[in-house]
Amino acid sequence: MSQSNQSVTDVNAAVRKQLVNLLTKSQAHQSFENAVKDLPADLRGVKPDKLPYTIWQLVDHIRIVQKDILEFSRDPDYQSPPWPAGYWTSELAPASEADWQTALDRIRQDRDEFVALVNDPEQDLYEPFAHGKGQNLLREALLIADHTAYHVGEIIIIRRLLNAWKS
Repeated sequence: MSQSNQSVTDVNAAVRKQLVNLLTKSQAHQSFENAVKDLPADLRGVKPDKLPYTIWQLVDHIRIVQKDILEFSRDPDYQSPPWPAGYWTSELAPASEADWQTALDRIRQDRDEFVALVNDPEQDLYEPFAHGKGQNLLREALLIADHTAYHVGEIIIIRRLLNAWKS
């Protein structure tokens, strides 16, 4: 392999590693797992005064958006849900503990599937998807990380307002 090709390979590997860390680790912000850890069940559906969402609605929104981005990134025939109704649940709280746990598990599983996509050397991080409007895998990875971090911050704020956050 030529020096030039080796450099490109090294750069791509480094970018992939950084993207995976951004998606899975706590770096400049709390992780999703930390934000929802030990959250009392009775607080999942509480909407503090003047705030538009409950923690459950934010968790389910993160799940839906991440799944949407994953499917868009790997399936050219995928159709996104309608905005905004398809991205937000109207239910204030999960119907059961099983629904809460399923949402958390799905977020982790979909994130792991997206990480596998990022780690796949056959996937070009920079090539725009043929079915998109200029989006590429790098952009979608950054979008998941940014979107999740934004809503993790909201979850932590709500937990603080409900006196349910231990830093």
